[in-house]
Amino acid sequence: MSKKDKPINSIHEFFMNKAFIQAQKAYYYHEVPIGAVIVNPEGKIIARAYNQIEKKQTQTAHAELLALAKAGKKFGWRLENCWIYVTLEPCSMCMHAIALSRMAGIVYGASSPVFGFSLDKNVNSGLDHWSMKIIKNIGKDQAAELLIKFFKEKRGTTHDRKSQFKKKR
Repeated sequence: MSKKDKPINSIHEFFMNKAFIQAQKAYYYHEVPIGAVIVNPEGKIIARAYNQIEKKQTQTAHAELLALAKAGKKFGWRLENCWIYVTLEPCSMCMHAIALSRMAGIVYGASSPVFGFSLDKNVNSGLDHWSMKIIKNIGKDQAAELLIKFFKEKRGTTHDRKSQFKKKR
């Protein structure tokens, strides 16, 4: 069965799993485990990224922005008809960058009760005039579990994640 023959939710789950692999890389490198992939209209992944805020020491090294930058270098900044898959609801900064990229849609996993763009719903966010589709809760349990695990470890006991990551593969 080709990607074109699969039901829509199966396609979204497939690409969200690819974003989750990126989130696992972030976890491995002690970054907040968020991953993103950008998919072109033909169903090909054109960019992958994970959070690198600690590594790059900048607030703008979110998975979404890094993926947008990679895709932009290859295809230009207008990513019309592309979709982005992100394991956590984007913050307002990332959501606006996604909208400015003229993407067809976004699929995200877990909601973000702290920084998610939907928290700004009482403010005129400027996202209303774009016809970008937003699909949420695809892979939310898997994404939420990894985030919860990360923050429990960060606030509690520490151990060598690199060896655990290799054992699971």
